[in-house]
Amino acid sequence: MAHADTGDRDGPDREIRLVKNPDGQWTARDLRVGVTVQGESRSAALDNLDAVVEAVEGDGGHPPTDDEIRDLSVDPEVARTQADDLPDVLQ
Repeated sequence: MAHADTGDRDGPDREIRLVKNPDGQWTARDLRVGVTVQGESRSAALDNLDAVVEAVEGDGGHPPTDDEIRDLSVDPEVARTQADDLPDVLQ
């Protein structure tokens, strides 16, 4: 288990586990928030973890742009007109 101090937003209760996977990727998990990410390097995994924690706890992230929606092979108009019901697989 590794503890990382990557900036001033880290409090004394932040505990991070960092594991090198057999495929060479790194997995980082914030135990307090309960999120896990991967990266090609230790620093990439920690950067990804900080971004996800910020998105979960703060004002990180943004609504997807039309181009980002199209990159997922989805028509933005179709995506915006769907009902708010969850797909069967997620219910």
